[in-house]
Amino acid sequence: MTEQQKALQDIRQHKFAVIDAGMYLDGHPEDETALQYFRMMAKKQQQAEETYQKHFGPLQLVDAGTEKRWDWIDEPWPWEV
Repeated sequence: MTEQQKALQDIRQHKFAVIDAGMYLDGHPEDETALQYFRMMAKKQQQAEETYQKHFGPLQLVDAGTEKRWDWIDEPWPWEV
């Protein structure tokens, strides 16, 4: 597994945990432990995405474009890894 694939895997794992915890919280909104877990996973997802973009480029169209050039066209795109 390449470093880029590992970085994407980390993002997917954290995103899954965020979605799963969010669905749990829909039915258990008073569960403080679950809310803390949700926030922790959301922060880890955000950090994983920032790390990926720092090393490999934008993950989404809204993240593309530096001050000097449009970097969305650089390959490989996240779904091609």
